[in-house]
Amino acid sequence: MNALTSGICTVFCLALGLTGAFGQTQDSYEYQTEFVWGINKNTSGGLIGGFILKGARKRSDRLLETFGLEIMNVKHPQELRTNSYYTGNFFIFGKSNYLYALRLQYGRDLILFKKAPHQGVEVKAVAALGPSLGIVAPYYVEYSLDNSSFITLRSQYNLNIPVDAIWGTGRLFEGLGESRLVPGANLKAGLNFEMGDIKSSVAGFEAGFLIDAYTRKIEMIPRAKQYSVYPTLYITIFYGTRK
Repeated sequence: MNALTSGICTVFCLALGLTGAFGQTQDSYEYQTEFVWGINKNTSGGLIGGFILKGARKRSDRLLETFGLEIMNVKHPQELRTNSYYTGNFFIFGKSNYLYALRLQYGRDLILFKKAPHQGVEVKAVAALGPSLGIVAPYYVEYSLDNSSFITLRSQYNLNIPVDAIWGTGRLFEGLGESRLVPGANLKAGLNFEMGDIKSSVAGFEAGFLIDAYTRKIEMIPRAKQYSVYPTLYITIFYGTRK
């Protein structure tokens, strides 16, 4: 997490040094719309934080109107992976619920520096906001009623299940049908660096800050502090098309 935070801070510092190089770019090419998809890494997610879709259309020479969709897995700050004593499988100690964030976003991209055909980097300042829908799904674990037998049960984790009786997590997507929905809102700001060398393609990365706020606190780990607001630093690797 510290490495991601340091990396994003470095990106913003380097952006100041790019001004001279990009400001002199000539003969920039024109486009009207673009569509990108990408993989996100953030300080509130796992190895892969989630996925994004984003469409944009030009409102002026340097301003784009954007429409976005993000699907993210949000982790509690105190989540701790633990090995089962009996099987060696991983599970999250004390976790009772997942939180998946479905975010719709409407925003603006301001082109700071245009790129020339087949060279350079296009840099945009991005800002967006919109509604969030928190999907709170039960976290299932497999556990033994009697540690001397191989008869196990699967259920949502609760404080009555001894930690040393847990064999691992439940099946993939188990309990998803029991999810509860919590409405909220999100706001993000960042810098977008597009480095593709083909006019019809988009490739690059975006780094910035995002905050998710829900109408109530989300219980993910019963014994830990509960939150309704989740700030995060993020970096997204994206690819797409434009015309």
